[in-house]
Formats: sequence, C-alpha cells, structure tokens
Amino acid sequence: MHRRDFLRGSATAVPVFAAMAGRPRPAAAQEPAGLALPKPQIQGRPLLQALSDRKTTRNISEEKLSPQMLSNLLWAAWGVNRPAINGRTAPSAMNVQEIGIYVFLEQGVYLFDEKVHGLKPVLAGDHRAKAGTQTGVAKAPVNLLYVADLDKYRGLPAESKTAWSNAHAGFIGQNVYLFAASEGLASWFRAFVDAPAVAQLLSLRPGQKVLYGQTVGYPAKG
Repeated sequence: MHRRDFLRGSATAVPVFAAMAGRPRPAAAQEPAGLALPKPQIQGRPLLQALSDRKTTRNISEEKLSPQMLSNLLWAAWGVNRPAINGRTAPSAMNVQEIGIYVFLEQGVYLFDEKVHGLKPVLAGDHRAKAGTQTGVAKAPVNLLYVADLDKYRGLPAESKTAWSNAHAGFIGQNVYLFAASEGLASWFRAFVDAPAVAQLLSLRPGQKVLYGQTVGYPAKG
C-alpha cells in the first residue's frame, strides 16, 4: 500500500457533509470540509498474531497515514460491522453508543461519523498539540480523543455512567492497538489529556466528558 499524504488530492477524500444535511451550506471560517473515507478493507492478519505483537509505542514518526489506512483504522476502532442493527466493532452496554471519536489531523479536527463512515468537520487548523500533554503528541499524524456523551444514558447514577464509558473507551482503544499491531503501526493510549481545555476547544456540552487520547502513526525509525 502506498503511503500518501492525507492532504494531497485523493479522489476519495471529498466533501460530503453538506449533502448529508439535506441542503448545501458554506463551511464556517474555522471549519474544514468534511471528508469521505474509502470503504474499509476488513481483511487482516490473524488475531492471535496481532495479540502477540500488541504493544505501546511512544516514538512515532511524523509520516502521514493514507486515506485507506485511516479508514481501516477508524472502522476497526468503532465502525459499524452489523448495519442492520448499527452494531459496532466494540461493545456498548445497553447499546448506548455514547463514545464519540474526535480525530486530530494536521489540517483540522473531525468527528468520526460511524454511520456513513466519514469525518464530520469540527475545526480547521493544526490542533494536535492540544490532544495530549506529553512529548510527541503534537507531531504524530493521527490523534484520537474519546469523548463520552453521558446524556445518552437514562436512569443511571453518575458514577455508573462514567464507569461504563471508561470501559467502552478501553474496548475501542484495544481495537486500535490490535489494528496497529496487524498493520505495522505504532499506537499509544493516553490518560494525560487537558480535558477542560479540550472541552473548550471542541465546544463540548456539559454532559460530554473527555476520557482518553490515543496516538497512532508509523513507528519512528531508529
């Protein structure tokens, strides 16, 4: 697979979200265009081999992922694998599906729309440095932030909502780790995120809670 710059004119990386809204609308000044993703390729290495190779790697190259690789990564993380029931690749108690994945790329921040398998625009510009507080986050090609919409729960105490959402984010994070191991990528699940600053950056509602970050890219050489 060719490793192509995500910013360069891939025929698959085209605006799609204005059409989804039912009528065209101009993008805001600080909002990037939405991106369609290629159809995910679901063939891969055997699970036991991926488990054998699964590990945390913090030294990550700045080399960008191709649109196809990004597509496969996001589908593995939290994609729809049973369309008839909107079933996902990671479990969700009571099928609440409260986790949103914010994707920090060099050109902007996007929200993964699992149902159409695309990226919904959030912010234009490079905000990767705000996706974590540790060295290396700002230059890695992809940072995923897991945000729980606790308002989707009904009739549960606050501590249960948080506990369940932490478990759900962990399931997604493990999916990312296994995908990375199967594709020769590096992955780094992180708790060190300035949650209040991220919530302000993304204009999150009070009921949305920033949980964890996960950095993904090619391992740095040497």
